Amino acid sequence: MTLKALAFNSTLKSSASSEQSSTGKFLELIAEEFKKHGVETETIRLADHNIKPGVTSNEGEGDDWPKIRKKVLEADILLIGTPIWLGQPSSVCKRALERMDAFLEETDDQGRMVSYGKVAAVAVVGNEDGAHHVSAEVYQALNDVGFTVAANAVAYWVGEAMGSKNFVDFDKTPEEVETMISMLARNTAHLAGLLKRSQYPGEEE
Repeated sequence: MTLKALAFNSTLKSSASSEQSSTGKFLELIAEEFKKHGVETETIRLADHNIKPGVTSNEGEGDDWPKIRKKVLEADILLIGTPIWLGQPSSVCKRALERMDAFLEETDDQGRMVSYGKVAAVAVVGNEDGAHHVSAEVYQALNDVGFTVAANAVAYWVGEAMGSKNFVDFDKTPEEVETMISMLARNTAHLAGLLKRSQYPGEEE
């Protein structure tokens, strides 16, 4: 069974920036691991798009969210990668989560959100403590809007507090990070396959 993953790179850097994205590098590693489990990944760099503030699926002229939303609904897995800024998920990450709040009202005739049966995972990078806090915030938001999270579906790297080394600077991925990425990909792909074959039950009539 071929599965599709959509990854959100929530770096604050646009593609026009000359700086490399640590979040992007991290997501590339996960995408490579996903391939081993029959998952093809497409990555969207959120900072390259005009995602308007709001909590509906379409905030009017110039809003790029509707085409991104379409890709979310076509995927089996949503992988959200975010850096840590001020101890929080990035602002573009939060904006994407806010836009998916619309899923609460977008249900089928059995009361199931459009996101039901889709599996989510989280990747976090930063140069300060806070990976658990950031993943907890993103996890809860994803669960609220109908996604399912597998066991150990987070991978992260944080450098020393006040440090200057970024994940993108590593020539070799730390062994602990490789272990987390392996578990994330394996468990997320497994759960996505199960839910693709057997959707959640809806409301009884």
